[in-house]
Amino acid sequence: MRRQSGNVARHQMLAVGMSTGSIQHRLRIGELVPRYHGVYCQSPPRDDPQALIAAAVLAGGPYAVASHGSAAWLWGFISRYEPPPEISLTQGDRRPRHIPAHRCPSLERRDISHQRGVPTTSAARTVLDLAPRLARKTLTRLVQDQRHEGHLHLPALADVLERNPFHPGTKLLKRFVENPRNPTRSPLEDDLLPFLVKYGLPLPQTNVYLYGREIDAYYPEYKLILELDGRDSHDGEDAFEDDRDRDAEHLKHGLSTVRMTTKRIRGTPDYEAERLWEIIDELSRHGAPP
Repeated sequence: MRRQSGNVARHQMLAVGMSTGSIQHRLRIGELVPRYHGVYCQSPPRDDPQALIAAAVLAGGPYAVASHGSAAWLWGFISRYEPPPEISLTQGDRRPRHIPAHRCPSLERRDISHQRGVPTTSAARTVLDLAPRLARKTLTRLVQDQRHEGHLHLPALADVLERNPFHPGTKLLKRFVENPRNPTRSPLEDDLLPFLVKYGLPLPQTNVYLYGREIDAYYPEYKLILELDGRDSHDGEDAFEDDRDRDAEHLKHGLSTVRMTTKRIRGTPDYEAERLWEIIDELSRHGAPP
């Protein structure tokens, strides 16, 4: 029961030799507490999300896995658990009462993992199922953050999209596999690429390392660095000094730096785009500084 977050299914107890009478006795004296039909938990019952989700998977039978919002919580993709627990069924059509159950015969073995001891959809499949419920910016941050964490890999995401072309999440996620750039690290970085595309500006490499430092965006053909300055990561005396130190270090190696802020990208995008075009044109004609 410990491996199942304090839950046990009736068929499991019968399989180890317990009689129906013995089960009923434990229920009468409160040693076992009904959770779902045919699923019980030890007393006192745990009511944390992991225990509730594990019980729902048990109630769904041998072909059930935690999915959608429940899988996202188990993976750590979201911090807030929203009941009731959700499951997906790889076979059959068993739908326990009070448990949202999705029939998903398309789930393959590679789509199933285990998180916190609970059978769970894989990271890529979880993101696919969750995508239609999220705003575009929220989905972008989820994908990028989980790529950084190492949970989500673009080849796995591309694979699940290819196998589920009509899933409502597929069209929302294609942009990530069609433009396999390094993952961004902040909402400001998420704003940069749409900004560049809108104004026809060339697309840089993102989150690359130069001379021992990670930079936000880099145009190697122009020897031009774009640094995105948001108050959350660039405020304070230490950040102020570090920014200027890295600018001087890059200039020593012949690299120009343009710093862009949230306020300018969102507030005066026309002017910001025109100025960046002029800088790129100037570097194209005369080259980077020596």
